[in-house]
Amino acid sequence: MTEPTPTASGEDPAVPAAGASPGGPPPGESSVRDDVVEEVAAEAAAADADAAPEADAAPEADDGLGGAASALAAERLADLQRLQAEYVNYRKRVDRDRSVASDQAVSGVLESLLPVLDDVELARRHGDLEGGPFASIADKLEGVLTRHGLARFGEAGEEFDPGVHEALMHAESDDVTVSTVTQVLQPGYTVNGKVLRAARVAVTAPQ
Repeated sequence: MTEPTPTASGEDPAVPAAGASPGGPPPGESSVRDDVVEEVAAEAAAADADAAPEADAAPEADDGLGGAASALAAERLADLQRLQAEYVNYRKRVDRDRSVASDQAVSGVLESLLPVLDDVELARRHGDLEGGPFASIADKLEGVLTRHGLARFGEAGEEFDPGVHEALMHAESDDVTVSTVTQVLQPGYTVNGKVLRAARVAVTAPQ
C-alpha cells in the first residue's frame, strides 16, 4: 500500500485547509453572491418605486381626456340645436311670407274685377239679368270669386261705420237717432275678412 507523499510545506493534500468546508464553495464566494442578490433586489425596488407615480398619473390623464371629449360633445350638441332652431324659424318665416304673397296676389286680382262686379250689380238692379243668358254668367262669376274669399257687404238701414263705409252723400233727419246708411251707392267687398273696398253710401244723421 502506497503512503501519501507529504508536500513541501509539510501539509497533507488530503486534509482541507482551515476554514474551508469539504465540497463547499471557496472562501469569499458566498459573500460576493449575497452582495449581488442585494444589488438586484435594490434595483427591483427602485424600478417599482418609479413605476408607481406613472401608474397613479395614468387615471388622471384618462380623466382629463374624458372631460375634454365631453366638453366638445356638449359644444357640438349646442351648435346642432341652434342650427335646428334657426332652420325652424326660417321655415316659419318662409311659409308666412309665401302666405302673405299669395293673399296679396288674390286680393290684387279680385280688386281688378270690382268694376265688373259693379256693372253686374247695376244690371241686376235695373232688371237686365232677369231671364237672360247673362244672368247665368254673372252668377257663375260671383260664385267663383266667393270661393276665393270675396264677400259683399253694405245694406240700407245699418248703422254707419266709418271703418267700412265711405259716405258720399249726407243728410239730417229726426227719424234717426244715430247716423244710418240710407242708400248703398256701391257695395263694399272684403277678402277673407279684410276690407278690400269700403261701401259707398248715403248717410242720414240725427238733427
